[in-house]
Amino acid sequence: MSDGMQNGESSETSAETSIGNSATGGADDRLKALENESDIAADYLEELLDIADLDGDIDMDIDGDRAAVSIVGADLSNLVGENGKVLEALQELTRLAVYRETGERSRLMLDVSNFRANRKAELEQVGLKAIEEAKATGEPVRLDPMTPFERKVVHDVVAAAGLTSESEGEEPRRRVVVQPA
Repeated sequence: MSDGMQNGESSETSAETSIGNSATGGADDRLKALENESDIAADYLEELLDIADLDGDIDMDIDGDRAAVSIVGADLSNLVGENGKVLEALQELTRLAVYRETGERSRLMLDVSNFRANRKAELEQVGLKAIEEAKATGEPVRLDPMTPFERKVVHDVVAAAGLTSESEGEEPRRRVVVQPA
């Protein structure tokens, strides 16, 4: 009987350990999947740089819950394009390359020559100005049309300030509207 209890206790302990490991394993599995996305994207982009005969270094990172890949180099403005349009297209192509390899939709974020990082800082200021205007006038503030990345930055700034915002319109004319308190 004593052996039965020990086995029963041992089974419960093993079950709890297994559950604990699967929760940790889930986070580890997600991290490995994001690292794999970064690797696939980096390989794809290196090949693209070789084909285009462009010099650039590729940095990989995990930013929150998404893979982040950056290309830095001398003159990569052709990979950014006017207002980041080429960068947006390149990001979508890179996501498709990841999808082709993994079968999973990617939320990978691509940056070239710190364009997105610099644009994010600019957009945070745009968001702060819109917040001030909405508070001062008590009226909603409609911003210029933005890409999904740009809108997300502004929505995050507005939420951090305790106000609400929404997107209105259809692509490519979709814009953020900041609501007063």
